[in-house]
Amino acid sequence: MDRTTLGADGPAASPARPRRRWLRMFGVGFALWLATVVITFITGNPNLIPTLVLLGSFLVPVTFVAWAFDRRDTGELTSDLVFSTFVTGGVLGVLAASVLESYLLRPSGWLFGGVGLIEEAVKLAALALLTRHLAHKSIRDGMVLGATVGFGFAALESAGYAFTALFTANGLSVVQLVQTELLRGLLAPVGHGLWTAILGGVLFAPSTREHFRVGLRLLLAYLGVSVLHALWDSMHSIALRLTLLLTNGESYQRTSNGYLVEPSAAQARLLPLLEWAGLAVVSAVGIVWLLLEWRSGRRRDSTPAGLRVPTGTQPA
Repeated sequence: MDRTTLGADGPAASPARPRRRWLRMFGVGFALWLATVVITFITGNPNLIPTLVLLGSFLVPVTFVAWAFDRRDTGELTSDLVFSTFVTGGVLGVLAASVLESYLLRPSGWLFGGVGLIEEAVKLAALALLTRHLAHKSIRDGMVLGATVGFGFAALESAGYAFTALFTANGLSVVQLVQTELLRGLLAPVGHGLWTAILGGVLFAPSTREHFRVGLRLLLAYLGVSVLHALWDSMHSIALRLTLLLTNGESYQRTSNGYLVEPSAAQARLLPLLEWAGLAVVSAVGIVWLLLEWRSGRRRDSTPAGLRVPTGTQPA
C-alpha cells in the first residue's frame, strides 16, 4: 500500500502528510467537556448533566476511532461504514451482553471470567454481522473495524457508569460523575477497543467475500482476549488478595464491593500499587499482541498473490 493520504471515502490524488484530525477532534471535544463541567458546577443546572455524560463518555472512544480510521488499508472503509459500525456495533454489543449476563451469570468467583467471555463474544458477533459483505477483507481493516465496535461498546458502557456514579446516598454528585469519566477516559484506549481490534485482525485474516472462516486461531484469540478482559475486571480483587498476603493477614474489614475499611498504612500503599501494576501488565500484553497482528497484516498484504498460501489451507 502506498503512502498516500486517504480521503473521507478513499485515497486522495496526491501524497501529503497525515492529517491529525483526531488530535483536533480531541482538543475541541476536551475544551467543550471542560466548559460543560465548569458551567455545571457554577450554575447547578441539572439539564447539563446529559451533555456532560455524553461528551465525557464518547470523547476518547470517538477520537481513537478517528485515529484508527486514518490508518485503514482500503477505500472500502468509508466514513459511513465506520460510523454505522461504531453506533450499531456498540448498541448491539451492550444489549446482547446485558441480556446474556442477566440470564447466564450469577455472583461467584467466576463472574469476571463469564463477563469477559460474553462481552468479547457479542462484540465479535456484531463485527462479523456488520462487515460480512465487504469485498476485500484485510487484516488491518479488520483491526480498524474491530476497534470501532469495541470503542462504540466502551462509549455506551462508560455513559452508563457515569450516569450511575451520579447517584449517591447523599444525593446527586457531579464530582463522582466527573471522576468516573476521567478514569474511564484514561483507561479506554487499552480496554474494549484494543481487545476487539485484535479479534478483528484475526477474523479478517483468512476470510473471503462470501463468509468468515472460523477456525482454531480465532477461537484461541477469542479465549486470549477474554482472559485479558477477565484479568482487567478482576484486578482489584487480585490486588486485594495479594495485599492481604503480603501484609501477613493484618486484621481488616471489607465492604461488599471489596474495598478495605480503615486499612493499615502498608495496605493503603500496597493495594493501589498492585492494582495499577496489574492493569499495566494486562495493557502491555494487549498492546504487544496488537502490534504483532498489525505487522502480520503488513507482511500478508504485501506478499504477492501468487506466493500466498491458498486461503482454504491456511492454519485456523
